[in-house]
Formats: sequence, C-alpha cells, structure tokens
Amino acid sequence: MNSTVDQGPDPAPGSVPNLAKQYDPAAVEVPLYERWTRAGYFKADEQRVLSGERRPFSIVLPPPNVTGSLHIGHALDHTLMDVLTRWHRMSGDEALWLPGMDHAGIATQTVVERQLALDGKTRHDYGRDLFVQKVWDWKHESGGAILGQMKRLGDSVDWDRERFTLDEGLSDAVQTIFKRMFDDGLIYRAERIINWCPGCLTALSDIEVEHSDDDGELVSIRYGSPDGGDGVVVATTRVETMLGDTAIAVHPDDERYRHLIGRTVLLPIVDREIPVVADDHVEPQFGTGAVKVTPAHDPNDFEIGRRHDLPALTIMNEAAEITGTGTRFDGMDRFTARIAVKEELRAQGRIVAEKVPYVHAVGHCSRSDDVIEPRLSTQWFVRVESLAKAAGDAVRDGRTTIHPPELAARYFDWVDNMHDWCISRQLWWGHRIPVWYGPDGQMRAVGPGEEPPGEGWTQDPDVLDTWFSSGLWPFSTMGWPRESDTLKAFYPTSVLVTGYDILFFWVVRMMMFGLYGTSTDDGEPQVPFATVALHGLVRDQYGKKMSKSRGNTVDPLKWIDTYGADALRFTLARGSNPGADQAIAEEWVAGAGKFCSKLFNATRFALLNGAVVPDVPLIESLLTPADRWILDRFDEMTVATTDLLADFQFAKAAEGLYHFAWDEVFDWYLELAKVQIYGNEDGAGAADRLVTTRQVLGTVLDGLLRLLHPFVPFVTDTLWTTLTGEESLVIADWPAPSGRPVDPAAAAWVADIQVLSTEIRRVRADQKVPPSRPLPARITVPTAGLDAAARALTRLTEPADGFHATVTLPVRLSSGTATVELDTSGVLDVAAEIARATKDLAAASKEVGDCGRKLGNADFLAKAPDAVVGKIRGRLDKAEQDVARLTDRLRQLREGGR
Repeated sequence: MNSTVDQGPDPAPGSVPNLAKQYDPAAVEVPLYERWTRAGYFKADEQRVLSGERRPFSIVLPPPNVTGSLHIGHALDHTLMDVLTRWHRMSGDEALWLPGMDHAGIATQTVVERQLALDGKTRHDYGRDLFVQKVWDWKHESGGAILGQMKRLGDSVDWDRERFTLDEGLSDAVQTIFKRMFDDGLIYRAERIINWCPGCLTALSDIEVEHSDDDGELVSIRYGSPDGGDGVVVATTRVETMLGDTAIAVHPDDERYRHLIGRTVLLPIVDREIPVVADDHVEPQFGTGAVKVTPAHDPNDFEIGRRHDLPALTIMNEAAEITGTGTRFDGMDRFTARIAVKEELRAQGRIVAEKVPYVHAVGHCSRSDDVIEPRLSTQWFVRVESLAKAAGDAVRDGRTTIHPPELAARYFDWVDNMHDWCISRQLWWGHRIPVWYGPDGQMRAVGPGEEPPGEGWTQDPDVLDTWFSSGLWPFSTMGWPRESDTLKAFYPTSVLVTGYDILFFWVVRMMMFGLYGTSTDDGEPQVPFATVALHGLVRDQYGKKMSKSRGNTVDPLKWIDTYGADALRFTLARGSNPGADQAIAEEWVAGAGKFCSKLFNATRFALLNGAVVPDVPLIESLLTPADRWILDRFDEMTVATTDLLADFQFAKAAEGLYHFAWDEVFDWYLELAKVQIYGNEDGAGAADRLVTTRQVLGTVLDGLLRLLHPFVPFVTDTLWTTLTGEESLVIADWPAPSGRPVDPAAAAWVADIQVLSTEIRRVRADQKVPPSRPLPARITVPTAGLDAAARALTRLTEPADGFHATVTLPVRLSSGTATVELDTSGVLDVAAEIARATKDLAAASKEVGDCGRKLGNADFLAKAPDAVVGKIRGRLDKAEQDVARLTDRLRQLREGGR
C-alpha cells in the first residue's frame, strides 16, 4: 500500500494475539497482581525524592485489625486510596502507600482467650509471658488474613514496608513518646471514673463506647428522714447503685428543697444517713429535682462528690457484681441485683412510681456489646487540653485541610470539647506501660534503650490503649524517632483517606501526636498530613446501615469472586461523593462487571480492526470530523478527570469516564470508525485516511485505558499491554491534553449525525423494521458526509428502480434540515400498522384532552403544587407531539397504501 503516513507497527487487522475472546476476571486478576508485585511496581524510592528527581506522594493505610477481614467499608477505603496512589504514580510522583496492621489489643486477646477456654484454660494458667507468646503464635498462624484480601482488591501498596503496631521499631516510638509526655506532665496517673467493660475486664476510652437508646426503667424512690419526716424522692434508672449513695443533691435555688440543704436523709435498705447538698449541676426540671449521688459509679456524681468532699464507695467488682455493701445482694450480678433491690424497696413501701419501659441512652462496649459500667479506678490518662488545641489550630489556620470543608465542624466539635484520655488497659497483649514503681512509692518512666530500675522495682501491669500506638502511625512507620530517609522524603504524608466515622477515633489522635512529636526543620510543630479526605459509610441498596442483626451485610470477597475486583472497585468509586454515605447493591456491581466486559470487547474489536497507537503525531489534514470530535472530547475528559481527582471527587470522575467510554467512544466513535474503515473510500489519500482512522482509534483507547486504570486496574492493564506492547499501565504516564485547538465544527457535525441517526432508528423501530434489514432510502442533507455516515450507521441502501417513499422524515439539524424518505413497502403490513397507529393516536388524543381539562381548571391550578402542574404540562406537550407525529404517520400510510 502506497502511503505517506508512517503506520508504525503492523496493526495486523483480524487477529488479537494473547487476548481471550471474552474477559474472565477470575483468570486474570490474581496472576496479574503477582506479576505487578514481582516486578516491584509498587515500591517507592525515597532517594528519587531527596535528589529532587520526583515529587513525593505518600499515604498510610489506616491499619486494619490483625483479627479482621475485608469488609465493604475497607473495600471502599482501600479503593479510594488506590485510585489516588495509582494516579499520582502515573503522574510522575514518587508514590508511597504504606501498609500495615494494628495489634488490636482487646479483640486479639479475646480471640486467643476463647481458644484457651475450649480447653478449660485461662491466660492466668499460663502466666503473662507464655500467654503473650501464644498470642504471637496465633498472629503468625491465623492473623492478618486481610493482607491477602487486599491483594485480591488490587491494593498497590509497598509490601516491603509493611508494619505492625507491635514491631520493634514502632514499640520504640511508643516508649519514646510516652516518656517524653510523662516528663512534660502530659501523661498522669489518677483515680477517676472510667468506662469499664465487665466482659472485656478493662477500661475503655470514650470513643470505644457506643451509645444506643435502650428500653429500661425509671424508678422513683423515697429516702426517709431520720426524724420520721417525708424525706425526699429521687428517680433513677440504675436502682442497684443506691447501695453506694453518699448524698442527695438538689439545686441551691430550688425552693422545694431549700429547707433540706445541710440536713440528712436515711438511705433505704442499708439505713445509713447521707447529707443533702446543694449543687448547680442538678437540673430542677428533671425528675423530682433531687438526684442521688453515687461518686464511685457515675461521672457526674464523681464531680459532685469532689466538690463536696463526699466519700466514694465502690460497690461492684470488675465483673460488675455487687460487693462490700454488707447486704444480701453481695455476690449478685448487677442486673440481678437491680431486680432484687427494687423488690426489697417495694416491700418497704419505698417505691413511689415506676416508668416501664423508659427509653434512655445506654453505653455499650464497641467490641463485646456489654453494657458499660462507670467505675472509679486508678488509670493512666493523657492531659489533652493543649494537644487538642494544637490539633484544632492546625486545621483552623490551614496547615491541614479537611475535605469536604463542611465536615470540619465535626472535627472542631470533638477537639474543642475533648476530655482527658484514659490510655491504660487491663490486658496483657499490647504495649506495656513503661513505668516502674519503686519500693518506697517512687515512679519512673523508662525510655527505649534505658535500663529498668533495679531490685524491688516492678513494672505497671497494664498496656496502652491500641489507639495510642496507632496515633503515631504516620511517622512511627517511617522510622521515627530516628531521622530516616523515609521520614525526610515522605513525611508529612500527603493525604489521609478515611471514613468520617473514624474522625474522632483516629484522626484527632494522629493530629495531636504528630504536632507534639514531630517538627519542621525550623522547629515548628508538624502536621502528620496535608489533607484529610473523608468519605461516608457504605449502606445497603435501601440506604440502611449494614449490620449483622439486620442481615444486610455483604461480603466483598464474594462479589470479587463473582464479578471481579474491578467491578467492585468501580461501583464503590462511582458512588463515593465526599463525606456522603453511599448505597450499594449486587446488581450495581454486576452492572460494573458488564462495563468492564464492554471495555474489553470494544478494545478487542478495535484491535481486530487494526487499531494502533502511533509513534508519530497524527496528520491533521487526514482527520475526519469524527476523528477531531473524539480527540477533542478525550482532551476534555483528561482535564476533567485530573481536576476531579485532585478535588477527591471520585464519583464524578468515575461517572464521567463511564459515560465518555460507553456513550461516546463505544456507542458512537467505534461505529463511525467502522464506517471510515469499511467505507471503501477510493481516490487520493484514501489509504492514508484509513491508517489515520486506525491510529485515532488506538490513540483514544490508549488514553481511555490510562484514565480508567486507577479505577479498574486489572482489565485496563490487560488491554493496554496488548494494544501498545508496552510493559504495564501501572508505570505508564498519566495522559495530558494534546494541545490541539478545539474544533467546534467537528462537534456540530457529530451532533448532527447523532440526531439524524437516532431519528432514523426511531422510525425504523416504529415501522417494526428489524435493525439488521437493509432499507431503501433517499437522504438530502445540508452538510457533506452526513448522508453516507447515516446510511452506514442505520443500514439504509440507495434507492433503486421502483423506489416508493412511504415515510418522509424531516430532521432539524444544527446546519439546516435533512430530509429522509424511506421505502417500507416491502417490509410493512400497512393495514396492521394503520390499526396500531390509529389506536395510539386515540390514546394520545385522550391524554391531550385529560391534561387540557386539568390545566383549564382554575381551582386545580390554585391548589395544586407547582411541581404537579409542571408535570401535567410536560405530559400535555408530549401528547401533543405524539398526536402530530401519529397524524402525519397515518397520512403517509394511507397515501402509500393506495
């Protein structure tokens, strides 16, 4: 073939080497991921950053629990992080996505203790050291299943940098910051009311308590007066705690009780006199206006007790059993005692009123679901006031940005009202508190590398809250407190991607620790990440929160097995608007799977028709209007996708690419390219235009696969390597706009061919002409080339002898009006078509009459909402158009039938 166009590699139309006839994700994804990791595509090199060769992009994986498995929330979180990482890697940044796991103190210890219980053993049968070793054995044998599941999803993390919160290096970081904060007075030990879980047998922080509205009871009890008077009535939801009451409190301005202030009342059952105190905390409008004060078992009562120097009587042990009251209730579980105490009070005539059920907020352990018991206990705390203020200031002054901005208010609500954080846990698995106690009451915090004190000193038995070590995650995983090259290159991290529901659990703690523990070169406190990108929760298809009790949870791995990881990823990304919850259903994942198959089939079709990526610039003079239009649209999509990803608008980016691929590339340009390839064009330059069409097709598919790769990495890499012969899309460049001037005339030409073809197809469908059947037609168009393209796209043939126009179709285009005359006489049952059109016309005429009467009724217009009136006007407009179309159709049928 004589051609002045450099064709590049032989396109070999008609064959697609190494590409199956149908896409099978199950056969592709696992081996392809293994090839990526063997090739080292996900590894980050800090030296390229330190040398100035590349910009850094870093992101740390929110560490999943070592006991966990991939759930749908993980799948969303990981998909969005992977989209960003792959995009930045393709954009020329040195991308580090650092993986790891959390040791999950309570959850992991519980798993192993349950295993021991099967043999009738407890951890105390083994002792601390041996039990901890058993937990490590479990971790090595059974823990971390989620890491393999991350590979199934396609996470492009740097596996060589995987960390664990109990790694030696991370343990050094925990010990370092603990000692530093201890020495600075930011960590202290004190007796306070804490959240106690009787199931896990440990203290919990506020964020580990989940509150729900539970059915309970509100019981009003009369406390008598020592002199035989009426005494006072109080209301409580926890009757059993009255055994530990040490006062009654009233508001100082409450006239009903002013005469009792400073006097005593008699505590029922135990017959102990307790004082009546005045305290501003009491709300006179709540209940009777008098409240019982149990300082050892209620946080508000504890504060009242401190203000009035009241004794704090602990009446429950660690298992929430009544103890030390000297009553018959000692040894009872708290809920059993609640019933028994109430019955005793009833027998004494002390019950004044009962409200059952009484719905009120009850705290539950987020892990065991046990009802939390407020308990007076000596624990370790972080003094958060200055740390929380610094975390709030960093967002307020813009050092860290929260996206979307409207969620910053949730962040400030937390940091501005944060209570001191209880960090000690009564567990054996975790970072043991590095504090030693001397024989004479001394206390010493020991840093890494320091020798513990000598004989007679004992270490604190508790471990630190898991969130303490995970709060150091962004910098401890990079080598802190050492000045590592990784830390220099990649810290602070670029972005933290997480759900808004974990804003309080983790984000605030990382901000506090990062600002306290790290600093810039000039000594200024350093934030751990530049941006916090918050996404919402994944809900079921009806918008309800997923839970095991509802039975509406989903297993993302099953969907991956069925439809492929790309399908799940694309569904999640397409639904992820910043900060907003999203629904998901299996049928939507199936639809995304069909999109991946369509992408595969369309690319395979293009390859069969000679699509090739040119290694020289396209020749502008050889481009058809369709070529110029699709190249312009690709440039627009490249800019739009890049901008949307930079703004964390994952849903809009995915939705835009979906419609560009399906509606424009597949539905229109591929079809127009077929016309150009099979158009049998003769004359000068025909061969060159054919080659150019194949090159444009290759160029567009090359770019489309690049844009889609962060979302659907498996299918795109499979297709792109076949199309280009290159190594992998993982390390390919992100596309850039071509710089070509936009051609409005080309866009208008394609818009016209779309309108013209769509109208012809509609008429063919109305006439019940099968899409595959050729139909004679005469076409008059205002713009060159539209007629030939329309014929090819809609299977119209040139009119032959005996042509008889049974349908005349005027089509209004941007460049004028086209006229299409169709001869359906050989394919149409005229009598049946007249009968059908007559029936449709009657229905349309009735609709016109019904809508017209409603819109002509003044009372209806005065009362009906605007939206309803607008809907009826729309129905009327459509019906009138149908009447006109069907009337003309019947005229043509009757004239053509004579």
